[in-house]
Amino acid sequence: MMSHLPVEPSNAAAAIPLHSSQLALSLRGVHTHIGAYHILHGVDLDVPTGQLTMLLGRNGAGKTTTLRTIMGLWPASQGQVLLDGQPIHKLSTPDIAQRDIAYVPENMGIFGDLTVAENLLLAARQARSLKELDTQRLDWLFGLFPALKKFWLYPAGKLSGGQKQMLAIARAMIEPRRLLLIDEPSKGLAPAIILNLVEALKELRRSSHTTILLVEQNFMVAKALGERVAVMDDGRVVHSGAMADLIEDESLQQRFLGLSLGAHQ
Repeated sequence: MMSHLPVEPSNAAAAIPLHSSQLALSLRGVHTHIGAYHILHGVDLDVPTGQLTMLLGRNGAGKTTTLRTIMGLWPASQGQVLLDGQPIHKLSTPDIAQRDIAYVPENMGIFGDLTVAENLLLAARQARSLKELDTQRLDWLFGLFPALKKFWLYPAGKLSGGQKQMLAIARAMIEPRRLLLIDEPSKGLAPAIILNLVEALKELRRSSHTTILLVEQNFMVAKALGERVAVMDDGRVVHSGAMADLIEDESLQQRFLGLSLGAHQ
């Protein structure tokens, strides 16, 4: 388990500062309270435009709270959340979502009694019936997640865990998004399903202009997908930089995660 760490910029994090114009999302000094509990303690986080940023850290470090704070589900008690340089932390969750931000929670949030088709239709703001869904967009999603086409009229609650996760991501992408927040997509999935999910997320990055912030505990997934990385501990970001630097430097892995990524290869 990772020990609580002081907030010190590593050499990798400090090497190339990002200009604000390069950032899709940034958090500045964000604190979040949930009832009597102080969860986030001044989070500073940069998510570059058009890249996939991994948010890593032990259980309880504040990763899910960070995503929920960005979405306004748990409002920031202090600090700023900026989307393309514009503050959004005082907006309601529906207003934040209207700015083309989609959130895939850890529990996936699908409607089990509805079909795959109906789940996607609910997420498509521009369509009122299945016939009004963007067929070109659907074909693209079916290319990423073929099982969704196969089980189009199947109750979502009867899908496998991996298929439910793919539906959750497809629902978030049924319309073009500028920012996608995903919370632990590989959790509870079999290794073969995780590999399929990784390939689908890689293709999503290649074929769209969506910026992705992804929370993950599986370090093989993090290694395969991440371009940038931020590591959290005790409600703060304690390291940020290029994912490649963290992968190549075992001392950084030990310092910030308490493990070696090499051990997970």
